[in-house]
Amino acid sequence: MWEDSREALSPLSLGDRERILDAGAGTGELARVLDAESPGAVVCLDADPELLGVARADTGLEAVVGDATRPPFVDRSFDLVVCQALLVNLPDPAAAVRAFSDLSTDLVAVIEPDNGDVGVDSTVEREVELEKRVRAAYIEGVETDVSMGDRLVSLFRESGLSDVRTRRYYHRKVIEPPYGEGSLSDAARKASGGALSQHERELRGTLSGDEYDALRSEWREMGRDVIEAMREGTYRRAEVVPFDVVVGRVTDAV
Repeated sequence: MWEDSREALSPLSLGDRERILDAGAGTGELARVLDAESPGAVVCLDADPELLGVARADTGLEAVVGDATRPPFVDRSFDLVVCQALLVNLPDPAAAVRAFSDLSTDLVAVIEPDNGDVGVDSTVEREVELEKRVRAAYIEGVETDVSMGDRLVSLFRESGLSDVRTRRYYHRKVIEPPYGEGSLSDAARKASGGALSQHERELRGTLSGDEYDALRSEWREMGRDVIEAMREGTYRRAEVVPFDVVVGRVTDAV
């Protein structure tokens, strides 16, 4: 994601960091960037040991298993605590921000997607309409706030952070010929219904059984159209996901 957009991370002052915590690091996607851009030590934290194993193997960085809302570190252990796409998955994101502010001597930063403002364009017309319907049902059915937007700034200020700054970064993903292995795999998962089944619980929370089954049937048919268009070399899809980069300063560090 950060291959050509690292300028969006400039408010984190990575060149000045001595010790960074990547909370909810997952497989280490962001940690790799932090490590490349900063002279300081980077530590990965995640509740999933399997994901952390991948991060440890791929990055060689220190990796600690733990809950981001109750991190296993003493206060003021880092001069930057940052997370990517973590708060949108937490039932109490405010608890995480408070924990981050206790851990940091200087900055706290979050990079969170606004899933309610995703844009999709596709040469398979029904894909656009179906994804819009699925996204709306998912956002209604999911138990966490997956489109936090301006609420992030409020969370920072309520946690006692000052000098809060925010900027919006747009991540654009394009699928076009020649199709890579990942794109072909994604199309196959659409045709099988697997991509939709991943969020079945959230969708069934807002759709009746018949509505879900009908949606899944339409989705699979759309996936077959995508595969056929790929065979003809005419398929093109563009998705734009907005990410909010929010940075605040620990008050007693000013």
